[in-house]
Amino acid sequence: MLSQITVTTEILRKLHRIHQQLQDLSDRLERGPRLAKAHEAYLARVQAELADLQGKLKSLRIKIDDKQLQLKSREAEVERRRRQLREAKDNREYQCLVDQIAADEKASSVLEDEILEGMERLDELTGKVAAAESTVARSRADAQKSTLEVEQEAPRIRQDLQRLQADLQRTETDLPDEFQDTYRRLVRARGSEALAPIVDEFCGGCNQHAPLNVYNTLAASKPVLCRSCGRLLYLPEQKSAAP
Repeated sequence: MLSQITVTTEILRKLHRIHQQLQDLSDRLERGPRLAKAHEAYLARVQAELADLQGKLKSLRIKIDDKQLQLKSREAEVERRRRQLREAKDNREYQCLVDQIAADEKASSVLEDEILEGMERLDELTGKVAAAESTVARSRADAQKSTLEVEQEAPRIRQDLQRLQADLQRTETDLPDEFQDTYRRLVRARGSEALAPIVDEFCGGCNQHAPLNVYNTLAASKPVLCRSCGRLLYLPEQKSAAP
């Protein structure tokens, strides 16, 4: 009798372990492509941010170049008016030229301030572009590494899944007949959460107390379900009889 109890317990332990390993492998198989896609999505986002910064940098350079051309044009105009000033024929013409020179110099001063402000902004944007380029380079490397890892790991995971599935089928055939229907029904409904050990008189799945008669039923090698969560219970390692 004790041998039958021990064998059944060992089978349930092994089945639970195999189901947990299968679930872990399945999660890894699904997680790899999701992680690779997340890397690709992040790469696309930082590339878009880089393109936006590069566009702003290009636009700012164009504006600065345009203002510098305007400044040169005004400075040339001021110089032309100064020559005219020396050749003025009367006071009216002289004063008119003085006023125009003053207006041009004021406008030139505004342009100089705007150019200076633009150059400071240009330096700031240049730094941001450089940082964004580094981020894109790192993200591209991470995305390529993630994709490569998925491509390399997936075949190994599938091989392990096939091996464990075969081991599961062999082990399931060893389960006593009185356990078969209950076990298969729970596995279809709950997968790797179908079984749970009794840990210190508590269900290892939901942590609810397992009454003493549970041990008596297990000792009789009959299926026992947790009254709280419905898992198929079994005795843990180093324990094969009621306390």
